[in-house]
Amino acid sequence: MAYNEYLADRIRQIFREHKANFYEKKMMGGLCFMVDDKMCCGIHYSKKKETDLLMARIGEEAYSKAIKKVGSLAMDFTGRPMKGFVFVTPDGFDLDRDLEYWIELCLEFNPLAKRSKKR
Repeated sequence: MAYNEYLADRIRQIFREHKANFYEKKMMGGLCFMVDDKMCCGIHYSKKKETDLLMARIGEEAYSKAIKKVGSLAMDFTGRPMKGFVFVTPDGFDLDRDLEYWIELCLEFNPLAKRSKKR
């Protein structure tokens, strides 16, 4: 199944409101939003949960507080959680203010994030 286009539109709108310079990249079976050539957030369809998940790159400092929020899960593609990343279920981003909370966390961390090495 493809990612949720409505969720993608909601994320795009928040980026525009924050005047973020972003572009999109299809990746990992979903859609990633890149800011300053760094992965900022994305949408991933979980076959296991049968739902779309927001993938948020928030950094290790924000992680301990964010993981306690409704709908927040450790991001573990391989069974080993990735530091500084969370998945958020629809319960955690259904309301616009909740989605904006997650996107703002991602945008706050983005200047501190390291770029991937070019291949």
